[in-house]
Amino acid sequence: MTEQVTGRLTTRTIAMPADTNPAGDIFGGWVLSQMDIAAGICAGQRAQTRVVTVSLDSMSFIRPVKVGDILGVYTKIASIGRTSMVVHVEAWVRRERIGLREKVTEGNFKFGAIDESGSPTPIPDEKDLPDYALPGYEM
Repeated sequence: MTEQVTGRLTTRTIAMPADTNPAGDIFGGWVLSQMDIAAGICAGQRAQTRVVTVSLDSMSFIRPVKVGDILGVYTKIASIGRTSMVVHVEAWVRRERIGLREKVTEGNFKFGAIDESGSPTPIPDEKDLPDYALPGYEM
């Protein structure tokens, strides 16, 4: 059975030669930054305000990313507290831009919602969200 994507496509980019490590694979820090960007987009839409990355938990690299792979980052809200949330993030690639999709890594990112002064602010109820921030919305 083929593994299925969890979440919705939030960002997509191509892995370039400038992003490689000394072994010639894409540097794990570059992949991590792409995941943090996508998680921040997801969290910001749900919080409807500025968000900051608080922590990263249980990340595991499954397969390498190669130059020319298209990296697709999928996000899903895993849990919501009063002023913070956890976003589950999966990174998948299409090998050489056309190949089969493979999961390369996943992790859980915790974000805090903050106001203009940088203080924690409550996350709105789902009923108060615009359509684009609702679960299941397709971009």
